[in-house]
Amino acid sequence: MSEVLPAALRAPSLVLTKPVARVPGPAVLPGGRIYEPKWDGFRASVTVVDAGVTFWSRQGKDLTRYFPDVAAAAREHIPAGCVIDGEALVWTGHRLDFNALQTRLTTARRALPALAREHPPSFAAFDFLSAAGHDTRALALKDRRALLEELAAGWAPPLNLSPATSDYATALEWFEDFPPTGIEGLVIKGADQPYEVGVRQWLKVKYRENIDVVCAAVIGRRDSPYALVVGLPMFGRLWIVGSTTALRRSASRHARAHPRPDHPWPEEISPTVIDGFTSRKDPIRLTRV
Repeated sequence: MSEVLPAALRAPSLVLTKPVARVPGPAVLPGGRIYEPKWDGFRASVTVVDAGVTFWSRQGKDLTRYFPDVAAAAREHIPAGCVIDGEALVWTGHRLDFNALQTRLTTARRALPALAREHPPSFAAFDFLSAAGHDTRALALKDRRALLEELAAGWAPPLNLSPATSDYATALEWFEDFPPTGIEGLVIKGADQPYEVGVRQWLKVKYRENIDVVCAAVIGRRDSPYALVVGLPMFGRLWIVGSTTALRRSASRHARAHPRPDHPWPEEISPTVIDGFTSRKDPIRLTRV
């Protein structure tokens, strides 16, 4: 029997999260709370139809060719007509390895099998958007979770069911105990919530560990930059580790920087250096400071 997905689920938009400062207690979300780990990976959905499996990023980019091992497992263990929301991960030992995960996006197809053997992937599933071609997003989370748990009962790695608890004390233990594994914190959801695309209906709280970085470049003018580009000194080099979002006008006025002629960074970088998922092709020009 051929399972046909609703058009909105063929490359689904995914629910977003809203940051909060601390782990919320009782009566915050409808139907009680469900706590899950906040994974340090690539948010992605797995879409399974008769014709095959597609692995979509949160931005709607087809990642299937970068995760052929996950796609093969999904084809074997997930029936056609299913769409599952989750997170693509790579573990090195007992810790999440985001750098190894990012490497997949820059690895040639012929080199992927060797990379997969060295750094095997994992997929942590946490929501069920379609079952047998039927849109399940209007169901309460607790009901979608029950369907997902039933489906995942026969899974084996790299497919995994993301842990979840409704117990506040257990959630606090997770929040304190998980960070050494690379898990960033918790995501908090309402048990009675439907899956509402375009709404930041889930809450996230990150375990904070401060790291000093260097603002070594800006995007735009030195006296009123659009964004800051920061680096982390490691192993005798200053590595580019990211950029801010667009600065507010007041922050831009206070971010005046001084030129630095003997600078280790190039004048232009690829957009993927600071955003692995960007579709932008033209290089980013750095104002080195």
